[in-house]
Amino acid sequence: MNANLFKKKHTKVGARPGTLVIPKEAPTPRITTVHYSPTEHRTATVDSVDELSEAFSEDEVTWVDVQGFGDRSIMRKLGVLFGLHPLLLEDVVNVPQRPKSEPYEDQLLVIVRMVRMGEPDKNGEPVVDIEQVSMVIANNYLITFQEKHGDVLDPVRSRLLANKGLIRKRGADYLAYVITDTIIDAYYPVLEVVGDRLESLEAVVIDNPSPAVLGELNRLKNQLINLRRAIWPQREAINELVRGDHAIISEEVGVYLRDVYDHCIQTSEVAEMYREMVTGLMNTYLSSVANRTNEVMKVLTIMASIFIPLTFMAGIYGMNFEHMPELKYQYSYAVLWIAMGTVAIGMLIYFYRKGWILERQR
Repeated sequence: MNANLFKKKHTKVGARPGTLVIPKEAPTPRITTVHYSPTEHRTATVDSVDELSEAFSEDEVTWVDVQGFGDRSIMRKLGVLFGLHPLLLEDVVNVPQRPKSEPYEDQLLVIVRMVRMGEPDKNGEPVVDIEQVSMVIANNYLITFQEKHGDVLDPVRSRLLANKGLIRKRGADYLAYVITDTIIDAYYPVLEVVGDRLESLEAVVIDNPSPAVLGELNRLKNQLINLRRAIWPQREAINELVRGDHAIISEEVGVYLRDVYDHCIQTSEVAEMYREMVTGLMNTYLSSVANRTNEVMKVLTIMASIFIPLTFMAGIYGMNFEHMPELKYQYSYAVLWIAMGTVAIGMLIYFYRKGWILERQR
């Protein structure tokens, strides 16, 4: 299992609260904004954080999407501009954090985990990419912080552009619900890929239980463990949003969040079911290998059992004693072969009747 996937980069011992630990591999931030109302929609790419100070209006909702946080100065500027609590900003940057929801005065922090199929590994096998998405919900704006560039939120952007459904008629809390729902729904295609791979391995495990199959099963098991680690705490985070008394989350959006909670339960159950399937296939693999070993040992034992008496006969008549009555007999050689053949055939018949070879039909 990739132990670094959930290994948190801790701050130094004794560091003050709010210290930002930026991973070296974190990409440079890309900031985009989406401004919308029932009648308006516009998208912009932000080159400087200072541009955001005049980008808000009370008559519309603003979605600020920050992908990557590899620049500490930009992250601090964003914290100052939006009045983000130092501990909130620390949770955003110091990944991975456990999925959760935490209120901060007039803002609400929600942390979830987004999954998607990443680039294939060196063996061409699909890799599940898991990253943290942090959402800061306020009255008329929403900020999303993503670890990397790229996401699964294009359907949300398309709905905003096309003005489909209620999304442009509701506030930032509804947008947060739509984003969370899309992230949770993105687990299904990933789990489907894992499930299809498990189905294809079922026959291989029995017919050709090679070490490569065991390695593939172990890789799938690790992926499912990581998925379960991502899904399970999200149930608690979403449930807290549903049951919590947050002024930013309207009662109507709370009803929608119950559906997201149901999806979390479904995905966690599917992941757990697939994990049990992997465990069962690994047990089947071990049983298949043991059965094949037993079959090989049985064949070798039968062959050895047949040749033991033949070797005994050959050993007796291969001794260089002068006074052996059979040595002078004209047909000794033929008789010995007949005797050895009779013994071998008789033993094969005996093994067959016992069901040790070519099991008899009953």
